[in-house]
Amino acid sequence: MKIDLLSGEIVTARLSELGGLPTDAVQNGASVGFVLPLADGEVEAYWRKVGAEVSAGDKLLFAAFDEGGRLVGSAQLALEPRANGRHRAEVQKVMVLAALMTRVEAEARARGRALLFLDTSVGEGGATKFYERLGYTLAGGIPDFAADPDGRLAPNAIYYKRLAER
Repeated sequence: MKIDLLSGEIVTARLSELGGLPTDAVQNGASVGFVLPLADGEVEAYWRKVGAEVSAGDKLLFAAFDEGGRLVGSAQLALEPRANGRHRAEVQKVMVLAALMTRVEAEARARGRALLFLDTSVGEGGATKFYERLGYTLAGGIPDFAADPDGRLAPNAIYYKRLAER
């Protein structure tokens, strides 16, 4: 497996391929910000927005490719731009592989980030056990935070991980 950091231009060039990730995830019950049925153009509009954020330097997009060059996962790292939060970054939209999280954490460290945080849905669409196995600590959650792919409201779980002491 190869994990690349994508540019905004590559995001735009690979919209259809990237679109398959959240579509597949949601159709299989993952809570990654979309609700079924997906509206026409919804996923493409989402990736265009991500591409713009990557181009602006506000976000990093990691993509995992198998040996044949097929996209098999992605993860995002949103870099906090405000002066009082430049020590942290938010892990967003992890779709698939644990190796991707290792790369996200390494890149966050390389960019001077000492604290990562993320949230996931609690229940079938969430990944609480996945993040706990990776060393993330549960900070709490909010009831009825977001709709799962089937439209039902579900609580979220908010996690953090210290990459370095400050």
